[in-house]
This record gives sequence, C-alpha cells and structure tokens, in this order.
Amino acid sequence: MPTTPRALPCLLAITGALLTAAAAAQTCEVRSGARPLAVVELYTSEGCSSCPPADRWLSTLKTQDNVLALSFHVNYWNHLGWRDPFATPETTARQYRLKEALGGKYVYTPQVVLNGRDHRSWNGQSASSLIGLPAAAAPALHLRRQGNVVTAQIASAPGTDLAGYWAVLQDGLVSKVTRGENAGEDLRHDHVVSRYQPVPPWSAAQGGSTQLTLPPGATQRVAFVVTNPTLTQPVQALVLQCPT
Repeated sequence: MPTTPRALPCLLAITGALLTAAAAAQTCEVRSGARPLAVVELYTSEGCSSCPPADRWLSTLKTQDNVLALSFHVNYWNHLGWRDPFATPETTARQYRLKEALGGKYVYTPQVVLNGRDHRSWNGQSASSLIGLPAAAAPALHLRRQGNVVTAQIASAPGTDLAGYWAVLQDGLVSKVTRGENAGEDLRHDHVVSRYQPVPPWSAAQGGSTQLTLPPGATQRVAFVVTNPTLTQPVQALVLQCPT
C-alpha cells in the first residue's frame, strides 16, 4: 500500500513545528522597570588573601532582582605565585579608570564600588539595603537575544552623551589554588565578568543601539550597563538570562 505520499505532508508539518519551536527558544528579552538596579562592582583576585570574604559576600547577591553584581578579576597580584585564571587586562584597566575618576591614589583588592562610588562598608550589608540608581537619570533599556546575538536598545534621554559596556557573566566557578596567598583553598565565584566590552559614546538625545555576538550555544548571563561618557558612572543597567 503506497503510504509515503500521505505521510510526507505530516512529516513536513512536524519538522516545521520543531524548527519554529527551536527558533522561539533561542529568543528572549527583558526591559528595564521603573526602579533601576543597584550596580555593584567587586574588584578581586585569587592571589589576594583578603578577597575570599568579598567573593562570598558578592555570591549572596545572586538571587536579588534589584542588584546587578559584577566581579572584575584583576591581574596585578599574579606575581605573588598564583595566576588568576579569570583576570584580564581589560577588567584590570577598568579598575585603573575608576581610580582616576574617583581621585584614588592607588588600586586595591577587594574593592567594592556601588553605583560608581567607592563602598567600603559592604561587609555584612544585605542586598535589600543596596540603593538602586536614580530613576530620573535612567534611560529605558531593552535587551533582546536572538540566537547568539544580543541587542541593547537605549531610549533617548536628557543630556549630552552616554556610553556603556557589555559584561558576560559566569556563575559557579571553582578554583583549586595551589600557590600564592590562598594556597590550599578551593575558591568559589559568582558574577565573574568573563568578557568586558566597552561601547563608544553616543548622543543621549538620540538614543542608541549596540550588539554583542556570543559563541554558539553560550548560556551565560549577559548584562549591559549604560554609563557617563567616561564609563565610570552607571545610569542604567539590565541583565538577561535566557532559558536553557
């Protein structure tokens, strides 16, 4: 009995439905709300013996919807015997840029920066007490991922110029440290900025749009932070995590 001609349309319909479902699964988006997030930047190093408590504190912010936590690993302690595998020249350069903007005499770890300001009273502070960015200065922000491309759409806002940066985040990282100040420790990290990519300034009055291409199959969280033209003072932030 010739069943193939009847089965073929059904097979095509099923295949089309699967392709549509796969395409939908690769698309997700998020929009900023009325209350901007608090932006917490931690500058840390696996070569620094005083950093693990700060790393653990930052991990407590993982479930907080009102906070964007960013762990920037720096490389200037690598000479102490342990090379931090998460430190990059770009994340280190960001701390030096902040030092200049804040008028600091030196860089140090662990350093916590809250909403662009040095925040030395972080130890023991709960996430609920972290104040978000001022709503009046925050332009609306929309993040959308389709496949491996993430697009940030920034609405127009009063002022002259704005800039921003992408941060690709990784959670649940573990290092078995064998040398240096933390020798013998198993260090655990969340919110690690594995990729930091600044975006040049644009006209605030006109708004802006920028894209980031991720490796195929990447599942990490992706954040975009809108800042002043020097990249040192955040004004809006959003993080996107697509379902796996």
